[in-house]
Amino acid sequence: MDVSGRFTIWVFTILLIFESGYGFYLPGSYPHKYLVGDNLGVKVNSLTSIDTELPYSYYSLPFCQPPDGVKDSAENLGEFLMGDRIESSPYRFKMHTNETEIFLCQTDPLSADQFSLLKKRIDEMYQVNLILDNLPAIRYTKKEGFLLRWTGYPVGIKVKDVYYVFNHLKFKVLVHKYEEPNVARVMGTGEGAEVIPTIAKSDSDEPGYIIVGFEVIPCSFVHNVDSVKKLNMYEKYPAKILCDPTTVAMPINEKQSVVFTYEVEFEESDIKWPSRWDAYLKMEGAKVHWFSILNSLMVITFLAGIVLVIFLRTVRRDLTRYEELDKEAQAQMNEELSGWKLVVGDVFRAPSNPALLCIMVGDGVQILGMAVVTILFAALGFMSPASRGTLITGMLFFFMILGVAAGYVAVRLWRTIGCGDQKGWVSVSWKVACFFPGIAFLILTTLNFLLWGSHSTGAIPFSIFVILLLLWFCISVPLTLVGGYLGAKAPHIEYPVRTNQIPREIPAQKYPSWLLVLGAGTLPFGTLFIELFFIMSSIWMGRVYYVFGFLLIVLILLVVVCAEVSLVLTYMHLCVEDWKWWWKSFFASGSVAIYIFLYSINYLVFDLKSLSGPVSATLYLGYSLLMVVAIMLATGTVGFLSSFWFVHYLFSSVKLD
Repeated sequence: MDVSGRFTIWVFTILLIFESGYGFYLPGSYPHKYLVGDNLGVKVNSLTSIDTELPYSYYSLPFCQPPDGVKDSAENLGEFLMGDRIESSPYRFKMHTNETEIFLCQTDPLSADQFSLLKKRIDEMYQVNLILDNLPAIRYTKKEGFLLRWTGYPVGIKVKDVYYVFNHLKFKVLVHKYEEPNVARVMGTGEGAEVIPTIAKSDSDEPGYIIVGFEVIPCSFVHNVDSVKKLNMYEKYPAKILCDPTTVAMPINEKQSVVFTYEVEFEESDIKWPSRWDAYLKMEGAKVHWFSILNSLMVITFLAGIVLVIFLRTVRRDLTRYEELDKEAQAQMNEELSGWKLVVGDVFRAPSNPALLCIMVGDGVQILGMAVVTILFAALGFMSPASRGTLITGMLFFFMILGVAAGYVAVRLWRTIGCGDQKGWVSVSWKVACFFPGIAFLILTTLNFLLWGSHSTGAIPFSIFVILLLLWFCISVPLTLVGGYLGAKAPHIEYPVRTNQIPREIPAQKYPSWLLVLGAGTLPFGTLFIELFFIMSSIWMGRVYYVFGFLLIVLILLVVVCAEVSLVLTYMHLCVEDWKWWWKSFFASGSVAIYIFLYSINYLVFDLKSLSGPVSATLYLGYSLLMVVAIMLATGTVGFLSSFWFVHYLFSSVKLD
């Protein structure tokens, strides 16, 4: 392929990545055409709150149930792991048919337990999440002249110590006239798509519609209890219902029933199918501060450039000076000078706990590979917000498949440290397959017991636990062992220099080396912390995270900076005759995890101030700990492998007797 062809492909790829930053996505879901009068079923997801972070089933509160019973609608493993419990609801519409004052049901008189639970959920600011045609219900409110967008609506509200429930819902469904299946017409976002003529079907002139928006206005209304006694579900309420979202009227009391009603209005909209998620991606606070991120990227690139220039100049100057001298001068220089040349007989001496290092590097390769592949697929639009749970499902799938890479790298490194000895490769492979998944399993099981105790839908059901264990031991472990076998068969990496039998004494250092190692994590953290805020807000504030294009760029920069930081630190240690670089190179870049954990605690204290109860805080810290361990293994691996390559290159380049 010529240079111009390659350039075109690169430009196209970069454009795709940047497009994804604006919420454009490729596959995932397709338009569903409805004819006028077709039945539309609304689904309900778990009740959620940013105050507790504990999701609960919609039907844990005394709401109306569908006449044919509650049916589960979960689609994939990721939805279960995210705490989503999507179920059928009693709300039913007919396409393009406006209806008002529809009676849903009258609850039984509230028992003492139901009354206290409703009050508790209102106090904890729980939101009801409805879904129509895969679109979450969106609610608009005005505050100080600004239009705010929210997904879902509150269960109720407390005004002057009185609790009110939202028992009448006013729905607005935005529809767009279906354009016949000319792919460019349906999927096109530019004006060019409009030029292509549409071929209409001759046998059917009946117009079809696609749903492009779903809005809800919750109201609190006092119904006449006597007038609904003889009404059946979906019959018309006999009086006019005025839905005013600015006032509340329906207080809840013990031994008193609640009447639920709704109305629906259809409105034709100019919004096209590919743009229907734009309203959710522009949610208040979820707008990414493009300037901040670009500013951060520029600063980090500048820093990385300086580090690289200084570094290349120093090493090159050392090598050039060393190679220009004749043998006598070299011998004299060896005696006079201290520095990395003096540790030639010790630089490849096996580290302490070599098996643990190999296991951590193997798992790091697996986690880093999973992150890169998942974010790349998400950036190209394969894991759009419309496809719930696909991100988690994708991460699990890629993690299992990359067990091959983890086993291969760990065993090959094990054999390199052991100078080609194959002994113990099965043990190393097995430990790689169990080390990080074991930590994750321990943390998730502990948190799951807390969630089970709270009766939350966030708890992973026992059946899903069994599936996860089967995936781990029937797919992930065998693949890791296959990778280990390939690593055992592959040639080990030959050291360029021999190791002396007696270890060289390391001179006393001015500064403790662990201080440098801990401080080194600040530079990688600098590349990450702005993006980290948006990721944390997405996970804990219920906002939609969609700028995977930028996340991919940040990840690439993070890898580059981790490699550079570790190289510089390894070089500094070798220059002061400290040949114990193996673990230090791992933790030099891996120490970024400490700063991320401190940032997580800062986020808990200052951004999640309203987080209530020890269970919620424990959940938050547990998940943060799991994230931090994964980041430590991935970044540490980048640092170690780049340092290993550098040390190998450095001592292969210089001729030493």
